[in-house]
Amino acid sequence: MVQSTSSTSTGAADDPALTGGGGTAIEVTNEAIAAATPRLATVGDLSSRKQRSLWGDAWRRLLKNKLAVIGLTIVVLFSLIAIFAPLIAPYGESDVVDIRLAKYGPSWEWPFGIDANGRDLFSRVIYGARVSLVVGVLAQALILAIGVPVGAIAGYFGGKTDTILMRIVDVIYAVPQLLLVLLFVNWRGPGLINIFLAIGLIGWVTEARLVRGQFLALREQEYVNAAKVVGVGGSSIIMKHILPNSLTPIIVALTFGIPTAIFTEAALSYIGVGIRPPQASWGALVGEGSRAGYIQSSPHMLLFPVLAIGLTMLGFTFLGDGLRDALDPKGND
Repeated sequence: MVQSTSSTSTGAADDPALTGGGGTAIEVTNEAIAAATPRLATVGDLSSRKQRSLWGDAWRRLLKNKLAVIGLTIVVLFSLIAIFAPLIAPYGESDVVDIRLAKYGPSWEWPFGIDANGRDLFSRVIYGARVSLVVGVLAQALILAIGVPVGAIAGYFGGKTDTILMRIVDVIYAVPQLLLVLLFVNWRGPGLINIFLAIGLIGWVTEARLVRGQFLALREQEYVNAAKVVGVGGSSIIMKHILPNSLTPIIVALTFGIPTAIFTEAALSYIGVGIRPPQASWGALVGEGSRAGYIQSSPHMLLFPVLAIGLTMLGFTFLGDGLRDALDPKGND
């Protein structure tokens, strides 16, 4: 039995650091190390599992909220309409059906009626969904690309960096955003690209203030201080530790920001500085349908674009409220 003892146990017996008080060796075998490795891996994956469970719980809470589900359904429906507009619309957005049928009311053949130029209003509303949603999504993407880094840098580093960046934000925030958007569009000219650029380049200040507030609160947490102690750089702390814990208000703000951008585009198109005709836009359709005499004689020209804008904004509002409740860590199932 003595001769069959492994070299590992013999070496352990000779090492005082691996012996107990009575000189008994603590035998460390390869099998013991292999058995402990899965346990260590399980501990290492605990944080990622917890993160996944948090998102799973948030999704379940969202599905329990009836208004949120309705909002999600509306948003998905209009998104599909915008994506497959050429397949859904019976006519092109600028195709003239018959000029003699101008302002013709809704019928089985033309569900939304005909506009003042003899074009199918149903087709134009379908194509208008594409313009409005593209403006909303692209504008919010630009807002996130500018506002999140500015707010993160100001909130994490503080001091003079925070002061300089926030004074710039305060100056831009002091001027009404719609006025700045109008000035930008008048400078660059109307069009889809210029509209989402104007909304994004001006609307990022609200996102920056939100992100800064989150970073000011989270940078004092223990896990951030621990990361600093072990020598983790500032950029890594921002990206790996603070930003993931700030996603909840950012996602909620994004959900509420899309309908705001859609409404801004509609307002610009309504006053004639938005989408160029004959391209269809909900705001442009509302502007056409609200001309003098049209409301009394052809209310359908105003009714359907207004309903499209209202339903879209209502859907995003319901979804945003549901996401805010679902992502709240204090929320109850």
